[in-house]
Amino acid sequence: MKTRITELFGIEHPIIQGGMHYVGLAELASAVSNAGGLGIITALTQRTPELLAAEIARCHAMTDKPFGVNLSFLPAVNPPDYAGYIRAIIEGQVKIVETAGNNPQKWLPMLKEAGIKVIHKCTSVRHALKAESIGCDAISVDGFECGGHPGEDDVPNFILLPRAAEELKIPFVASGGMADGRSLVAALALGADGINMGTRFIATQEAPVHDNVKQAIVEASELDTRIIMRPLRNTERVFLNKATETVLEKERTLGAAITFEDIAPELAGAYPRIMQQGDMQSGVWSCGMVAGLVRDVPTVEQLIQRIMGEAHHIIAQRLAAMAAA
Repeated sequence: MKTRITELFGIEHPIIQGGMHYVGLAELASAVSNAGGLGIITALTQRTPELLAAEIARCHAMTDKPFGVNLSFLPAVNPPDYAGYIRAIIEGQVKIVETAGNNPQKWLPMLKEAGIKVIHKCTSVRHALKAESIGCDAISVDGFECGGHPGEDDVPNFILLPRAAEELKIPFVASGGMADGRSLVAALALGADGINMGTRFIATQEAPVHDNVKQAIVEASELDTRIIMRPLRNTERVFLNKATETVLEKERTLGAAITFEDIAPELAGAYPRIMQQGDMQSGVWSCGMVAGLVRDVPTVEQLIQRIMGEAHHIIAQRLAAMAAA
């Protein structure tokens, strides 16, 4: 299947594995790339640029296909060594970077000079247009359904994607609610050039996370996520567990007076405890509503082949038959 995204990134299938904290390691990224999609290593899971360089080298040893690195620019009292991370990406011969969070404009010259293609994650059309104007090559459009940070506008993909298609000139992929061939065909119909999947890729055999996490996603319904941190203007969609309920209770009790420090016990250090140790109640973790469509833990190859098979079937048979009628 050829789209502007497959052509831009030199991949076989228009399927991208999004950056995910303590999930986007070489095992998963290489598996996605080997299966014809675009795998992504999450830079800030690696505590230093040197560790990222080692992870990139490890991924190169596991695949000869294109893969990318996710680099999130987040507000912080002591920001990460972004210049060092970018040097590790450049020296590691990575040619695709997924940026997220704050405006990446400051860092685009370094990336562009190295011949790196940049896809920026956006939750609104206005932010997508800004990313296009500063020179990003593609956009990942994240609807309200997505796990992690869906922005503050609460616009789902059935509205956001066609709006993006009306405004953008550069390619974009749909993120949030993407799980199968139906998702891919729907995204293409709404104007996207492919899909970005996060939560669905966690529930695969190669995902380097505890089995408890994978089973929690398989057993979840579309009702098992919640929105937290809205009072802090840092809205995040997370899995519903005891820690999430605690955060929501604090938000109800403290109201507009709540601070990050009030909910730090439920957030700080949660990802290693959950993703690596499988302690599912110990903290909050990002999860999309798409968990309600995840019912098994296949290999990455099986998942991608299934998605593409379903998509081709829907286009060539179901929709073609309707059009012919």
